Amino acid sequence: MDIAAQSIDGGFADPVFNAQTVFRAIMDAMARPGSVQPLPAFARPPAPLSATAGAIALSLCDNDTPLWLDPALQASAAVKSWLGFHTGAPLANTPADAHFALIANPAEMAALDGFSQGTQDYPDRSTTLILQVSNLVSGAPLLLEGPGIEVSAAIAPAQMPRHFVEQWKQNSQRFPRGVDIILAAPDGIACLPRTTRIKTMEA
Repeated sequence: MDIAAQSIDGGFADPVFNAQTVFRAIMDAMARPGSVQPLPAFARPPAPLSATAGAIALSLCDNDTPLWLDPALQASAAVKSWLGFHTGAPLANTPADAHFALIANPAEMAALDGFSQGTQDYPDRSTTLILQVSNLVSGAPLLLEGPGIEVSAAIAPAQMPRHFVEQWKQNSQRFPRGVDIILAAPDGIACLPRTTRIKTMEA
């Protein structure tokens, strides 16, 4: 299949309903950090972009939201064409220019403080990171506390950066500035809003 055909195929079959379903799952996951919201495979993007991350991009991105792609995704002409056709989102030149960032390889992603942090007056201008992970149970366990969590919650996303907990601690200290994260697994999503505090289970 050529790139032109790949860019057209694999979008939402029912754009309005599918986008609303994905957006609702994201909002529920943001409101309850650490909870896993199931998400059907509404999209079929070209590899290495996953079905879940692709569906999130189709729901959130448009021509007003610059999008950063990590090197694995940036190297795929098919992925860039597919995202451009289905979302219209312009590609950001740097992580700091991005409203959203798609990360296919979280273990090697840039430091969190390299993305847009927003400003004190406009904290919503920060980057939301969409991280593709193979699952949410086999990585280093993280203990979550904060708004939307009754006492604590636990999550263990795979392929996270080595010093993620320390980076997240610094991210929390920049509040109300700072990034938010959507974890995109094959069977669902979980979110880490900047208000969530994280520590390792051993801490």
